[in-house]
Formats: sequence, C-alpha cells, structure tokens
Amino acid sequence: MTTNLGLFLLSAAGISLSGVMMPGPVTAAAITKGYRGRNAGALIAIGHAVIEVPLIALIYLGFAHYFTSPDVKKILGIVGGLMLVFMGVWLFRTMRRAIGEKADLPYNSVTAGIITTGANPYFFLWWATVGAALIVNATNFGILGLVLFGLVHWSCDLGWYQSITVSVFKSRHLWTAKVQKIVFGICALVLIGFGVWFFISAF
Repeated sequence: MTTNLGLFLLSAAGISLSGVMMPGPVTAAAITKGYRGRNAGALIAIGHAVIEVPLIALIYLGFAHYFTSPDVKKILGIVGGLMLVFMGVWLFRTMRRAIGEKADLPYNSVTAGIITTGANPYFFLWWATVGAALIVNATNFGILGLVLFGLVHWSCDLGWYQSITVSVFKSRHLWTAKVQKIVFGICALVLIGFGVWFFISAF
C-alpha cells in the first residue's frame, strides 16, 4: 500500500478503468443511447453513480460482506437478470418496428444507467472485494482520500461512457440500415445474454 496519495489515486484510476472498460450491460446501453444523444454517456454515468455512491458509503461503514451473501447474490441475479432480458427484448421489438430514431431502450439515459448497473450482481461483487480494498486504502488518507478516490473512480466512468456515446453519435450518419440492425441487434443480445447469465448464475 502506497503512502503517497497521488500514486494511490493513479493506481485507483488504472484499476477502475480496467473494470469500467469491460464490455457489459452498461456499455450496451451507452451504445444504444449514444445513437440518439452525444451526451447520453454523462447521463448514464450519473445513473451509475446513483447506485455506486451509496454502495461506497455502505462498504465504508462495514457492510461489504452483505454483498457476498449467497441470498443477496441470488436476489440480485434473479431480479437483475429479468430486468436486462426485458430491456433487450424491448430493444429488439423497437428495432424491428423502425430502425433509426425509434430504436431505443424503454428508459431515459439516467434510468438506463441505474438499471444496467443495479441489475449486475458482479458489479456488487467487484465492490465487495476489489472495491472494498481500494476503499480501505483510501481511508488511510482520511475522508479526503475517500472523497478523492470516489471522484477519480467516477471520472473514469464518466470519461469512458461519454467517449462511447460521443463516438457513436458522431459516426451515426455513416450507419446504413444494415449497420444499424447489426449494432442494435448486438446490443440487444448483450443485454439478453447477460440477463440470462445472471439469472442462471443465481441458482
């Protein structure tokens, strides 16, 4: 454990990016929402923080072990899995009706960020293990260290999801109908696939 706050925050940024850049439900939501708005990534990051900030506070207060409980993981897997399957099926249905502006998820970007984050049991597991270790290290620098760690971590989320939506939005004029079908179809399959996986893993 480093005794230098700057080095700790730098290492926390690297670890945070390695987690946020992994493909998953939030990434699929960012790609889908990015087609409609360049700043959807920032809104998704805000929704992500709605789940993440209270979770950091709970872990700081000593509740990390609850998120590794088999019963809690089962509940998260079942409920979260069903929600992701619903979102994926919805995207498929709107995509089939009208490719383009009307192909979308059933929620706004902030809500999509909340649901795709809260529906992922492995997100909670990451925070109860890797995240908890980072929080412990952050508290060695006092409350300021914890706050700065939270800001650095969220900045990684914000930067990544915003870069996705800006890239999608800027390039959408190059998308043919076939490309749109492929991209939205993949996003829908990602949501459904993760949903089914989370649901099955719960048992």
